[in-house]
Amino acid sequence: MKRVAKEGFTLIELMIVVAIIGILAAIAIPKFADLITKSKESAAKGSLGSLRSAVSIYYSDNEGIFPASAAATDLAGALTPGNKYLDSIPAIAIPKPGLHQSNTTVVTALGDASGWYYTGSALGQVYINCTHVDTKTSTWTFW
Repeated sequence: MKRVAKEGFTLIELMIVVAIIGILAAIAIPKFADLITKSKESAAKGSLGSLRSAVSIYYSDNEGIFPASAAATDLAGALTPGNKYLDSIPAIAIPKPGLHQSNTTVVTALGDASGWYYTGSALGQVYINCTHVDTKTSTWTFW
């Protein structure tokens, strides 16, 4: 009588494979989540750079004059959407739960109100208007 070899995996082999996949997932998922946070921070830095470039180009085109700020939410010159310096004010999405997501610009005082902070025609500087810290423990307003 011939003995027929069984095909397939045993229960122990399957349990070992599932355990290995679980260990790999436990290591990979937190790293992946951290990468998503870092990519959102990079996007915020890129948007900040775009706004600063628009102000700088305006400054160069207007012989040393920064854009004037007419009101807290309406900026003339480089930060007004739709002109030759900037198509639109980008929305800032700070990648931490419960923090600010806004494309508004304030000129009153740097704080934790959300959006962008523009120092006005005196200095022409743009910051992120948030006092929380990023993944490197730097305050958002000091980028």
